Amino acid sequence: MTLYGDLEETSALPSPTRAESPSGNDGGRAVHAIRAEEDLLAARHAVREATLRAGFGLVDQTRIVTAASELARNAYVHGGGGNLTLEIVQQGGRRGLKLVVSDQGPGIPDIEQAFTDGFTTGAGLGHGLGGARRLMDEFHVWSSPGRGTTVTAVRWNGRG
Repeated sequence: MTLYGDLEETSALPSPTRAESPSGNDGGRAVHAIRAEEDLLAARHAVREATLRAGFGLVDQTRIVTAASELARNAYVHGGGGNLTLEIVQQGGRRGLKLVVSDQGPGIPDIEQAFTDGFTTGAGLGHGLGGARRLMDEFHVWSSPGRGTTVTAVRWNGRG
């Protein structure tokens, strides 16, 4: 896993290529607005469907849906809303699901502190961001105070 900080980007792996749209359309990716509480449930359903299309087993489906739910809720609660983008990707012979959650909220002043279990700026338990990172294979955060936050996470399908 790599971590992006304030306007810094480093990555040792090549970017995944698009395999197909999570919705089965030729558009390549599906974008879901997170503006209201109801959008969080719709996003969970969309992620679950995308995991099925990507061929993930039940355990990995649950991991991905849980991570996406935490990230979408963070964008809604802390970022004032945002977008969740889903994309089925391929790299070499492996297939995965890429999540991009972005908002234009206040940003995260200290990303490392935000990953610390128990740290919260709200009423939660403080496991959301760190927990989501542990559930995914790749996890990148870009955040800048006053400009928002974007989290990109990929889970690779280990099934043959």
